[in-house]
Amino acid sequence: MPQDVRFDLPFTTPVSPHLESAREHHLRWVRERGLVRSRAGFEEYRSWDLPQAAARTYPHAPADDLVVLMNWFSLAFLFDDQFDTASPDRADRIAEVAREMIATPLRPAGTAPRVVCPLTLAWAEVWARLAQGTSLTWRTRFAASWGRFLVAHTEEVDLAARGLAGTLGVTEYTELRRRTVGIHHSIDAAERSRGFEVPPQVQGHELMVAMRDLAADTIGFMNDIHSFERERRRGDGHNLIAVLHRERGGTWEEASAEAYRMTRETLDAYLELEARVPGMCAELGLDAEQRVRVRMGVEAIRHWIGGNQEWALTSGRYAAAKDGPAAAAELAGRGSLDDLLVV
Repeated sequence: MPQDVRFDLPFTTPVSPHLESAREHHLRWVRERGLVRSRAGFEEYRSWDLPQAAARTYPHAPADDLVVLMNWFSLAFLFDDQFDTASPDRADRIAEVAREMIATPLRPAGTAPRVVCPLTLAWAEVWARLAQGTSLTWRTRFAASWGRFLVAHTEEVDLAARGLAGTLGVTEYTELRRRTVGIHHSIDAAERSRGFEVPPQVQGHELMVAMRDLAADTIGFMNDIHSFERERRRGDGHNLIAVLHRERGGTWEEASAEAYRMTRETLDAYLELEARVPGMCAELGLDAEQRVRVRMGVEAIRHWIGGNQEWALTSGRYAAAKDGPAAAAELAGRGSLDDLLVV
């Protein structure tokens, strides 16, 4: 399925006016922190255009904060690519680094990491900035969402290391994908980017819980469609199209069409729940100021659904045709040209 598959959305999402200036600062930071270590690695990373993703998903962030969010994006994506199918023992080091990254938001901001590598050092720096001005409630919620994401990532890596990446059924895969896509903490970060917090009673309401889950499913499935060619090159079985093809048989085209149908169905289910938000606000007796924060929380989810799609349609990360060192690495089962798990 080609990268440029588009889903029609009943809303539009803005782009930050700070994109270009923030991009320049971010790319300098990535190199200075050793998150890209080779010329080829830098060129491949730059082709991903993660700054565009951040500018679309956090369009209201002040210029300095947008740079911080771009820096955070780089850590999540680069860490995701550190597994090498030719070196399954690498899964142990990934788990060790993941545990350190989970612990960082649970310690006082600015605490030096105990497991040291470019990723953990950079994350300690980024978290110190992200935590500024936030409540303990928000930090605790973010830490829980972030932790679930990293645990799920290590589960995915462990399956691949044991040669079981292609064994999950659609139901099992959907549950894992909801966690590996990392949307819950990404929506949490939208509050930090705009200086507000969704009221706790709203976050705990079953409607908001279901909306966040369906948004994660929608974005995860969209991402699987846009990234399919890259993941097929890598031999990565953790992709909705690959799972459907394996479980249900048929052609790749049929599996792709079913993935599209499932994604559209999930998106429609999310939109149906979103329409019920005013009723939830009335049920909870929210005042005008609280309703504004709920509205911004819903906008944050929309920014992620729409902004992530617009970025994925053109990002070099998911390019169907690729050559050079990056393509060679993917064909060898690696997602990254640079090793970021060692000092």
